[in-house]
Amino acid sequence: MTWLILGLVLFLGAHSTRIFADEWRTRTLAAWGEKPFKAACALVSLLGFYGLIVGYAEVRLHPVFLWQPPIATRHISVLLMLFASILLVAAYIPANHFKVRLGHPMVLSVKVWALAHLLSNGNLADVILFGSFLAWSVMNFKSARARDRAQADNQAQVSSEAAPPTLPKTSATLIAVAAGASVWGLITFVLHARLIGVSPLG
Repeated sequence: MTWLILGLVLFLGAHSTRIFADEWRTRTLAAWGEKPFKAACALVSLLGFYGLIVGYAEVRLHPVFLWQPPIATRHISVLLMLFASILLVAAYIPANHFKVRLGHPMVLSVKVWALAHLLSNGNLADVILFGSFLAWSVMNFKSARARDRAQADNQAQVSSEAAPPTLPKTSATLIAVAAGASVWGLITFVLHARLIGVSPLG
């Protein structure tokens, strides 16, 4: 459990500077430069990710069950993962409806992913792992939307002419949905069982 918790602290901590220490992040970026700062964050993230993998593998050998989720939650989880996959892909495709309307589809993808796994897993390690990611994604999305509003207000004060809003494109949205569904199918029917050892449909 120690490795799992340490991995969570390092991994989520490296991705939380804009939530809890945005001013420190700005000062450090100016002092170090963008590349060294991002390299340091990447290193901490990799160490945290390694800790997550090692720690989660260890605790799965001796699970502590808190409750037994109903069978129906597995089906709900699989459906939620379809939405999570679409949101994840949408983060990389410009001008789709999800990105334009929601602003931060990747963070929302993590939120849906974590919720889906919390619903279908009832042991202590899963609650700690996915609960931590769910809490982080909620705080991250709230922080990101606050920065968006502040940036929009600043731009409105500087310029009397507001920049025209980005219009979503149906073609981009359809690509995001199709690609996301393909990723979901690959993970659900092939990769999850091979990499994690558990079939989502099993």
